[in-house]
Amino acid sequence: MKEKDIVIRFAQTTLEEMSAADRHLVEEAREATRRSLATYSKFHVGAAILMDNGEIVSGANQENAAYSSGTCAERSACFYASAKFPGVPMRKIAIAAWTRLHVAEDTPWEECFQALPISPCGACRQALLEYESMYGQIEVILYGREKVYVFPSVASLLPLCFTEF
Repeated sequence: MKEKDIVIRFAQTTLEEMSAADRHLVEEAREATRRSLATYSKFHVGAAILMDNGEIVSGANQENAAYSSGTCAERSACFYASAKFPGVPMRKIAIAAWTRLHVAEDTPWEECFQALPISPCGACRQALLEYESMYGQIEVILYGREKVYVFPSVASLLPLCFTEF
């Protein structure tokens, strides 16, 4: 038996170091968090997808008392993007999240974003991977107040993924 390592390369940056276009996409994801319905978790997530046609489509997590009936921001955004622009490739997705659970209730919204980036859940990674498999790489930008992580593709977030479907 041989042991192998899985290495995931990504860039670590800050919002200020990013291009104006990427900062705009992150801002769209941040704004999308305002439209989340986080009644139970109090964890507001937004996603914004840059389409190949230049359009930006956003989504936010939507919770429901029947937990599995809700959806994550990433799937909300990618399913809406595919429905609104069928056949148009997705090129980038930015994801942002905030909560007031660990701060004073009067803390300004901008200061409630996670200090470090969050990543999509496995179901969202697989959903995004299927679009990536159809149309080519989708860059993933994970926003945090202190750091931003940029991954070259969805597949880089899902090692040993299956793509034969």
